[in-house]
Amino acid sequence: MIGFNEGMKIRDASPADHPFVMEIYHDEVLNGVGTFDLEPLSDEKQRAWLAPHTASRYPLTVAEEGGRIAGWGSLKPWSDRRAYARSAEISVYVHRDCRGRGVARSLLMDLLERAREGGIVVLIARIAAENKASRALFGRAGFQSIGMMRRVGEKFGRVLDVELLDLHLDS
Repeated sequence: MIGFNEGMKIRDASPADHPFVMEIYHDEVLNGVGTFDLEPLSDEKQRAWLAPHTASRYPLTVAEEGGRIAGWGSLKPWSDRRAYARSAEISVYVHRDCRGRGVARSLLMDLLERAREGGIVVLIARIAAENKASRALFGRAGFQSIGMMRRVGEKFGRVLDVELLDLHLDS
């Protein structure tokens, strides 16, 4: 699928893309609040993290621009309890040099389509309250706030709130 930017392609991640996906993720681990991981994932934890993304229901996608991975997005089970099977957590990460160019929006729109195709009915996003760009991105896509988890995380010496958002694809 072609993204919103000319020349950007959104596609399923291949095993060859995994180091670039992890590079983007690890940059956020070390420098941002897009994840509450505090240290880069070991090789073993990377394999475990990638495992649920092998099925078409829970894709791991990449945005490719000029032969380079500009960002990635994923759907993963919201919970391992089977009653939650209609729901998935959605995540989007963009390389710091590629932000502000529509990469995140392209990834998000593709994942919404893929979720519908995979029978996902509810998407859930967890976003650090101070991450205004992500909150705005998901809000423009129709996600609604369903609550604030107050003071649940601590990173870089700051106590952080996390906003929960959802999008109902069947309404």
